[in-house]
Amino acid sequence: MKLIQSASLLFALFASSSTAFPTAFRPTRSNTQLDMANIAVFGASGLTAAECVYQALENGDTVVGLTRNPSKLKIPKGSGGAKADQSISNPNLTVIGGDVTNKADVDKVFAAQKIDGVVVALGGKTSDVGDTMLTDGTKNVIAAMKENGVKRLAVVTSIGAGDSENQAPFMFKILMKTVMSKIFKDKNEQEKVVKASGLEYCIVRPGGLTVDPPTGVINVIEGEAGSIARADVAQFCLDAISVPDFPYIGKAPCISSVGGTSWVKDRSSKARGEAMQ
Repeated sequence: MKLIQSASLLFALFASSSTAFPTAFRPTRSNTQLDMANIAVFGASGLTAAECVYQALENGDTVVGLTRNPSKLKIPKGSGGAKADQSISNPNLTVIGGDVTNKADVDKVFAAQKIDGVVVALGGKTSDVGDTMLTDGTKNVIAAMKENGVKRLAVVTSIGAGDSENQAPFMFKILMKTVMSKIFKDKNEQEKVVKASGLEYCIVRPGGLTVDPPTGVINVIEGEAGSIARADVAQFCLDAISVPDFPYIGKAPCISSVGGTSWVKDRSSKARGEAMQ
């Protein structure tokens, strides 16, 4: 894994008037990976989690996914191309229907395979899943990891969570403190649980999420972040649990593919991969 900074990247940063120079992170699969093949994905039918599932399978890994809605796990739009929205059929995939806040359901994942690394990419409205689902579910995952000797963990939260509040654009900060206050309270508590876990964790804080094809460019941002494809977030997560010398273990990087100072979260149906009505 190499950190790449180029003249063209710096030029783009000057042109966009970004407040900080991001580090361009271009992950690749290589022989330096951990000797692993079995990955657990929690929240598997979500848009970002499905990217993790699909990409891991395409890489030849075995995946065990937990989701409340197994029928909603589809080939993602970003990486799936013409196959997008089809059911994922792969002998290396095990999908378990269950609730991450139920420890017994979480334990089923680790009973299905010897797990080598875990991605937590949970989502949902607090009105549907409860005010503390992220924190409670992550606690269960961490407990199960320790019981089964699993160390590597990637957890997807958001720009603005934890100590990155000042990295969120102004309009998004308003949302964080109003209509999204409950979910951000849960995300902040979730991050605290992860940081106190003693595991080899990476908390991944993406900027504005899209369902575009992967770009292969992931910028670790010190200032305000721009947008990023869910497919690129998934690649970052998979590297976090598979690359031995991954540079962001024990850290919580904010990532985007586009640096900028005027990003506003796209809450449209298009950004969520939903058909326009």
